[in-house]
Amino acid sequence: MAYMSTKYRVQNPKTNEIAQSYDFITDDELEQALTTADDTFKQWREKSFEERAEVLRKVASLFDDQRDELSRIIAEEMGKSVKEGDGEIDDVVEIFNYYADNGAEFGADEEIPNKRGGTSVMRKVPLGVIVGIMPWNFPYYQVARFAAPALMAGNVVMVKHAEICPRSAEAIEKIFDQAGAPKGLYTNVYAQHSQISTMIKDNRVQGVSLTGSERAGRAIASQAGEALKKCVLELGGTDAYVVLDSSDVKAAAETAWNKRISNVGQACTSNKRMIVMEDIYDEFVQALVDIASSYTEGDPLNPGEGNEFYPLSSRDAAELLAQQLRLAVDEGANLRVGGEVTGKGAYITPAVITDIPVGSDSYYEEFFGPVAEVYKVSSEEEAIKVANDSRYGLGGAVMSEDEERAKKVAAKIDTGMIHVNIPQARGAELPFGGVKASGLGRELGPLGMDEFVNKQRFYVAGSDSQV
Repeated sequence: MAYMSTKYRVQNPKTNEIAQSYDFITDDELEQALTTADDTFKQWREKSFEERAEVLRKVASLFDDQRDELSRIIAEEMGKSVKEGDGEIDDVVEIFNYYADNGAEFGADEEIPNKRGGTSVMRKVPLGVIVGIMPWNFPYYQVARFAAPALMAGNVVMVKHAEICPRSAEAIEKIFDQAGAPKGLYTNVYAQHSQISTMIKDNRVQGVSLTGSERAGRAIASQAGEALKKCVLELGGTDAYVVLDSSDVKAAAETAWNKRISNVGQACTSNKRMIVMEDIYDEFVQALVDIASSYTEGDPLNPGEGNEFYPLSSRDAAELLAQQLRLAVDEGANLRVGGEVTGKGAYITPAVITDIPVGSDSYYEEFFGPVAEVYKVSSEEEAIKVANDSRYGLGGAVMSEDEERAKKVAAKIDTGMIHVNIPQARGAELPFGGVKASGLGRELGPLGMDEFVNKQRFYVAGSDSQV
């Protein structure tokens, strides 16, 4: 894999200062970790769903108890305000409890009716060691989405977290230890990219899940394919957010903005492309400009009550986003407000950009930050065309006071998830995933436990079965 290895570090995006560095795992340590994980799998797979659920419930409880400290950790690592960090912990607790409560049902044998005299069932058998490669934007939530269903299914997991999230990665492993999980059930590894390749090739590893960029997804999928290993990929998105009509345009713009500014715009399912009907377009854009202009810099550790924006994950991320905006302007776009990197940290002022030329490079790019990208359309057909003119297909939404109108348009948008009259529905029970360059497979919901299992046909002959 053609990656530049970077030392694991806590680099506060508010100040750009490195507070702590961590050493890479050695090859010998990685080998020992693989051995321990494999040995633990042989025991964990024999545990009942009730025994597995007990561990998951303890993990959920410990996350709940430690939420203040966990939120502070990621505020310092990747800039998330402690308010949003607290909300992320809510999601984590829900996910672990969801699979503890429902895992036995999701993993139960399913009878397959047949006319051949025997009894046939489909068993869901755990595969083994599953590697998770996790991103920085939701340091706990993304891990929970991967780990909870995999563990409840009877697998064990090894997690390579983002290089800027070593402290939260360490905290998650510690929680599993505190929950009484056997050593090797959940293993944090400060791996280099070459060591990820080693793990994927290793016969003890039976699958890999990545949440990250399209580029990383292609690299991991290639290696998993070469090794004939199952992979799940949750990659980028340029989700369309279609506004067909509104009797209160300012309120509609505020709803759209609140979705876009969540996590400072650093979410795969952010409404990155707002597609607005021409009769309300000018008022909608002006409302966005007014809202964006009202924001001031906030401290992730001490968030205020007003409109505040927080730093991106790193100074590099902020400068990259500013460069993307400059290139879009060079191609003919109109940057209405924002897009300025300020101070020494990773702050970039919230932006509104319009008139990006259709077919330009910028038109197809993902702006991973606080950028409202708006397009004017004159018909439902044009809105659908613009929505589908993307290499990605993760989520999206259609907003209208006429629900049937919105449902008709939403049904023609090619994504893994689409919503009507809500920016995004959330919940552990709702499957998550995309199509096209947004990835492969599904997380969460009943489908989340189906990804890393052997769906084994188990047939017992009857007295009149034919050979």
